[in-house]
Amino acid sequence: MAGNNDRFVNQIADIKADYTKWYTDVCLKSELCDYGPVKGTMIFRPYGYAIWELIQAEADKRFKAHGVNNAYFPMLIPQSFLMREAEHVEGFAPEVATVTHVGNAELAEKLVLRPTSETIIGNMYSKWIESYRDLPLKLNQWANVVRWEKTTRPFLRTSEFLWQEGHTAFATAEEANADALEMLEVYKELANDVLALPVLTGQKSEKEKFAGAVATYGMEAMMKDGKSLQSGTTHYLGDNFAKAFDVKFLDKDGTHKYAYQASWGISTRLIGAIIMAHGDERGLCLPPKVAPVQVVIIPIGAAKNPDVAVKAEEIKSSLVAAGVRVTVDNGEQSPGFKFNHWELRGVPVRIELGARDLASGVVTVCRRDNSEKFTMPIDGGIAASTVKLLDDISADMLEKAQAFTTEHIVPVSSMEEMEKALDGGNFCDAYWCEDRECEDKIKQQYAATSRVFHADQSHVGEHTCVCCGKKAKRRIYFARAY
Repeated sequence: MAGNNDRFVNQIADIKADYTKWYTDVCLKSELCDYGPVKGTMIFRPYGYAIWELIQAEADKRFKAHGVNNAYFPMLIPQSFLMREAEHVEGFAPEVATVTHVGNAELAEKLVLRPTSETIIGNMYSKWIESYRDLPLKLNQWANVVRWEKTTRPFLRTSEFLWQEGHTAFATAEEANADALEMLEVYKELANDVLALPVLTGQKSEKEKFAGAVATYGMEAMMKDGKSLQSGTTHYLGDNFAKAFDVKFLDKDGTHKYAYQASWGISTRLIGAIIMAHGDERGLCLPPKVAPVQVVIIPIGAAKNPDVAVKAEEIKSSLVAAGVRVTVDNGEQSPGFKFNHWELRGVPVRIELGARDLASGVVTVCRRDNSEKFTMPIDGGIAASTVKLLDDISADMLEKAQAFTTEHIVPVSSMEEMEKALDGGNFCDAYWCEDRECEDKIKQQYAATSRVFHADQSHVGEHTCVCCGKKAKRRIYFARAY
C-alpha cells in the first residue's frame, strides 16, 4: 500500500521543494484543466468546470438575495467606447485584443474583445435609465473576458477567463459606494462559508485601484507559499462612466443628474485560491460545498462478496437522498490506487466497505483534510452523520487556513524587517506615508505590492512610514502576489 502511494504521489512535484510545479501538476493531474492550443488559454475539463458551477450557484443566490438580476451583454465592444473614459482605456490598453477584419474585409470601426464591460453597459444604461424611478438598477452577467497576458498560469492568469461582473447604478454617491462595500462583504461570506478561505478585505491604494474608479476595494487571500491572491474586487465608480456615456436621470426635484455607479467581480481564479490555500503533498483538498464529489464509496472485495456491492449502492442511495454528491468506485484497480486517485482529486470523504466492515455493521471513513480514519455504523443514520461530517470538515478547513494566515502576518516597521518577513513567506502589516514613491520603491526592491488597507486605522498618526520614515497616513498590508 505504501509503495503504491509513493508511486502515485510522485506524479506531482513536492509542494515544499517546487511549489510552482506542484501547482501546475495538481491542475493537470487532477484533471481540472488542460492547456489550450492558443498560447495563454486554458481548457476547463469537466471536473474543474463542475467546481466553477458550484461556486457560481452559491454566488448567484447571494447576488439575487441583494436584488441583483442576471443579464448578458455582447463580447464585442466598439473600440470608441473604450476611448470615452481616458483613465479606463489607459489602464487596459496593453491587454486589449482588437478585431480589425471580418474575412478579407476591414471593419469600418475596430472592435475589442471585452476586457470588462463598464463601457458597453454604460452605453445601455444611458438608454434604459430615464428617471429616479429606474434606480437603483442592479445587473450582473456571467461571462468570459479577454486580457492578453504575457505570463500565464492555469486559473490564476489566462488570456481568457470566466467571471461574473456586477454593474449597478444609483441616484446618489453614498448608495453606489455602499453597494461596493456591501458586495465586498458578500464576497467575504462566500470565501469563508463556501470556500473555507479566510480573506483580508479593505480599500486599495490609488496605484492599485481599477482604471476609471474613484475607489477600489479588494479581497486578498494568503496562499501556502505566503503570497497573496487577489480573489475579488469591488469598485465605486462615482459618476465617471455616467459622464462618459451620458447616464442621466430626471430626479424628484425636476433636474437631470448623472447616475452613480459601482461594479464588482470574482473569477475562476477562486479555483486557484482553493488549490493553493488547501492543497497538500497529495494534491487537491476541496472544501465540501464546492467538491463535485463530496463522498466516494470504495467497495473492497465486492467481486467475491456481492453483498458488499449491494450495500455500497444502498449507502449511496441514502446519501443522495440527503443531498450529498456521491459516487461508488467499482473500477478494477486496487483499493490503494483508488484511495490515491480520489485523494489527488480532493474528495472530502472516503467510505471504505469490505466484508469485515459488513460483518461488523460499520464502514471505515477517511477525511481528506486531516487523514483521520474512524468507523461509522451502517444502520445508525449514516446519511445524517455524513452531512454533519461535511459541515465539520468545512469549519475545520476554514479554522486551519485562518490559523495559517494569522501566523504569517508580521508587523514591520523598517525596510529590513519587511525584507525578512517577505522572504519568510509572510504578509507585512505596515504603516505607510501614502506616497506613491515609497510604494514603487517597495515593489522595485522586494517585488511586493500594497494589497489592502488595514481595518484598524485608529492610531496611524503615532507611527512612521515603513519606507521613508515620514509620518504615516495609512496602515496597510504589503505582500508578494500572484
